[in-house]
Amino acid sequence: MSKTILITGASKGFGRAWTEAFLEKGYRVAATARNIDTLADLKAKYGDSILPLELDVNNREDSFSVVRKVHQHFGKIDILINNAGYSLNGAVEEASEKEARAQFETNFFGTLWLTQAVLPIMRNQKSGHIIQVSSILGIVTLPILGLYNASKFAVEGLSETLASEVKQFGINVTLVEPNGYASDLWHSAINSNSIEVYDGLKKTFAEADNSDSFGKVSATAAAVVKLIEAENPPLRLFLGKVALPFAKQNYEQKLATWEEWADTSVEAHG
Repeated sequence: MSKTILITGASKGFGRAWTEAFLEKGYRVAATARNIDTLADLKAKYGDSILPLELDVNNREDSFSVVRKVHQHFGKIDILINNAGYSLNGAVEEASEKEARAQFETNFFGTLWLTQAVLPIMRNQKSGHIIQVSSILGIVTLPILGLYNASKFAVEGLSETLASEVKQFGINVTLVEPNGYASDLWHSAINSNSIEVYDGLKKTFAEADNSDSFGKVSATAAAVVKLIEAENPPLRLFLGKVALPFAKQNYEQKLATWEEWADTSVEAHG
């Protein structure tokens, strides 16, 4: 039987590329976006296979409503892909309360609301796969992206816990962790407050960008199709050639520090 997929943030970037790939494979897709006019061409091409739905994931009530609509329309939801998100660029000190809360409202709480909404359906089905689009910056960090890093770290902790809770119901959870990709994600939003002392760090960070380290969004589609078709999907999947070496280097440094301070840690046990 054809899989039924609910994906958020389907209007551009990963969401758009993956939605097209799913439709080409013959899957049924409920695709959400803030402006569903961006999905009109896919509706014209794929007809009833796609259900475009307007959604701002920041709204909990609307998130639950959309999940109900999708379930009523297709009769099941096999896969949820929480893809909607953006990056807030700037130093930690520069972020206003409004900007910090907005970053978490979309990246963390939006993911939480959709996850909570779909779980009763998947539990009743005794099957399902929840895919959370995190980031390599959900397990390691870079400067000038502190609030984005933090929101993805939160998604990681939530989802790893969730995986241990719902495995008993036949539900799988996967964290997809892309490295940098050539998309507009990294230019989503900039802190309104700019503090001059960070200008040098921002300049260094910007100049360190290497175009070869950024993957092509279209190249991820085959990997994600393979993921949703896997009988035993992994808890974590890196996307891109940079992510694994970056993570390994970071964790080797962490382990070395933990080992160096191991005696102090044990003494603190009492």
